[in-house]
Amino acid sequence: MAQLSVDELIGKIAAAYDSLPRQLKRIASYIEQHRGRVMMDRVGDIAEACNVHPSAVVRFAKHFGFSGFSELQAIFRRAYTEQVAPVQSYQQRVRKLIKSNRGRLQGSEIAREFIDGSRQSLDALGGSFDADAFDEALELLVKAKTIYIAGVRRSFAPASYLAYALQHTRKRVILAPGLGGMYREQISSIRRGDALVAISFLPYGKETQYCARMARHNSAGALVITDSQLSPLARFASVLLLVKEGNAFGFRSLTNTMCLCQALFISLAYKLELNLEEATDDPSEVP
Repeated sequence: MAQLSVDELIGKIAAAYDSLPRQLKRIASYIEQHRGRVMMDRVGDIAEACNVHPSAVVRFAKHFGFSGFSELQAIFRRAYTEQVAPVQSYQQRVRKLIKSNRGRLQGSEIAREFIDGSRQSLDALGGSFDADAFDEALELLVKAKTIYIAGVRRSFAPASYLAYALQHTRKRVILAPGLGGMYREQISSIRRGDALVAISFLPYGKETQYCARMARHNSAGALVITDSQLSPLARFASVLLLVKEGNAFGFRSLTNTMCLCQALFISLAYKLELNLEEATDDPSEVP
């Protein structure tokens, strides 16, 4: 079981979730939403949080082929150590860099490392690119009457860019940034036939999670752009696009997310224009 990758484990848990007993579903949801804590939690901590007996936590681990919970925990700890780092404040991360044993860095050295990290990250995105999921996402946006876009904190930049870019298409676009705490009001009008683009990464924005729940409640489609199949937003996705960002000095870039959003905009604009040309060329469409 030590050879099992975290992606394989995430896939197994996500695939089996609906068939799990009620107590094990609670544990799966806890792990999904509190991965940073799971790495340090004791069995009793998780049992108390999930209102189950500690033996259920061990049973959960064994259900997925582990000898016990510590073996499952080790995989999450090893795989997500770097992902949890961004939970630190920006000041903490900068101080950590200064106190490292790398000496005093020139600004150009820091820039170079970020550039190299972003380049490697883009290469990884290209290697893991899911063409089928991207085409499904595009079709969802093509058919949508109105496109809502939600993203807060570090996800606000790609969400805002996508909203700006899509204004250059013939689609009606609404950005739900939660300004003034009004994300509930901004997403309340989403309906069947509309689509939500929800962008969020660890730690996941509660505002974006609310928007995803509202889209599901109102029977709208949802394109979720996130970093894991166990993201709390993944369960609300009509289409899921996974993005892993590069990391330099404890800071994650936005290179891959911005690239994906630009690709979505350009592909959608191309598709809409193509559809318009085909409709114009059809004699039945001529008045």
